[in-house]
Amino acid sequence: MNKIHAAITGIHAWVPEYILYNSELEKMVDTTDEWIVSRTGIKERHILRGEGQGTSVLGTEAVKGLLEKTGTKPEEVDMLICATVTPDMQFPATANIISHNCGIKNAFSFDLNAACSGLLYALVTASKFIQSGTHKKIIVVGADKMSSIVDYTDRATCVIFGDGAGALLMEPTTEEVGIRDSIMESDGSGMPHLHQKAGGSVRPASHETVDAREHFIYQEGQPVFKFAVTKMADVAVEIMERNNLSANDITYLVPHQANLRIIEAIARRMGLEKEKVMVNIERYGNTTSSTIPLCLWEWEKQLKKGDNIILAAFGGGFTWGSVYLKWAYDSK
Repeated sequence: MNKIHAAITGIHAWVPEYILYNSELEKMVDTTDEWIVSRTGIKERHILRGEGQGTSVLGTEAVKGLLEKTGTKPEEVDMLICATVTPDMQFPATANIISHNCGIKNAFSFDLNAACSGLLYALVTASKFIQSGTHKKIIVVGADKMSSIVDYTDRATCVIFGDGAGALLMEPTTEEVGIRDSIMESDGSGMPHLHQKAGGSVRPASHETVDAREHFIYQEGQPVFKFAVTKMADVAVEIMERNNLSANDITYLVPHQANLRIIEAIARRMGLEKEKVMVNIERYGNTTSSTIPLCLWEWEKQLKKGDNIILAAFGGGFTWGSVYLKWAYDSK
């Protein structure tokens, strides 16, 4: 019996219409376009505006587009995993809401939180259900409304993040494509450097926590930068080595879009030319769990069946990981 592999068979992404340019941020905090671009590579980011508009809005649009694009009926979906750090609410899961909005009624759905590594964690989780033979069609969603937890008086973080969502369809195949290997890691000692102080069970919401602006992203840039470069590069190189891949064998590196300098450092460590690195951070900023699917969606028409793809991410926690896959289809 041929071994079952989990393959990405379709992808779609969605971002809100409103664009927050660096020039607008210059009016909000003490910063400049030159400062933002030189330190992050970001020129603009999309923001979801309007009352009652949560992460499920982003995820729903991405999933509806994916279903239509791949000709998949909602009732055919067995599972939906939503990777997010900005759920609509503590419960029910945003994945439940997305499934309801899309008419997906025969699937079990749940949220997964691994910060910016969430999409990779969800992909690997979904792949195990595919490989077990119990599930045939799984949708993995990476969606975050980061603007909901960004302090727009903090110039260190407000320039970085944007909103967006991406959705991938995963199906079984006996061909030599799909996910070939993965490395997932975490280290909770990184928590003090990147976290949201209040809103959980340790510091529930109160007048005190709101007044102290503790419901926003807290990040210490230098420790996070150093750790991200080291760990993302380490796992990306390790996955290449244990699969006997050289830089020449890699079609594309798809890195989490956290910071252009981090991306460039990882590419140098892997020995990759810039043409082999997917980068769109200048237009979207850091959309957390949706950065990797946003890249794959934009580059989809350039991908060919059998292409060697390395995904790499790093997030709060700390969490990090890398996935090696062979692209499963030629785009039409």
